[in-house]
Amino acid sequence: QVQLVEAGGGLVQAGGSLRLSCAASGRTFSPVTVGWFRQAPGKEREFVARIGWRSGNTYYAESGKGRFTMSRDNAKNTVYLQMNTLKPEDTAVYYCAAGYRPGAFNRPGDYDYWGQGTQVTVSS
Repeated sequence: QVQLVEAGGGLVQAGGSLRLSCAASGRTFSPVTVGWFRQAPGKEREFVARIGWRSGNTYYAESGKGRFTMSRDNAKNTVYLQMNTLKPEDTAVYYCAAGYRPGAFNRPGDYDYWGQGTQVTVSS
């Protein structure tokens, strides 16, 4: 089993920044991809960003391009999501997830392990 623990959420004003982290523990952590998703009240969980665990290649949803940066520290089994120029519409619970299967990774069903989430609230 893999345990994922997110941290770094909070309340920030529009235009501000937050850095989320996701630390993995448990079985040897060697996923194909680690992703960030978010879910706002009354909405479906949506893809935010992902990173290839070995390659470090990143891919972002349109909503975060130019504002969000995902990175990883393989030695610490940790990924990060730097979020800049935050908007009220970024308000959501943010989840990290680890996927061990090859293929497309923009859908929640592609991932095998999930964290408990961290709340991000952006005030206007």
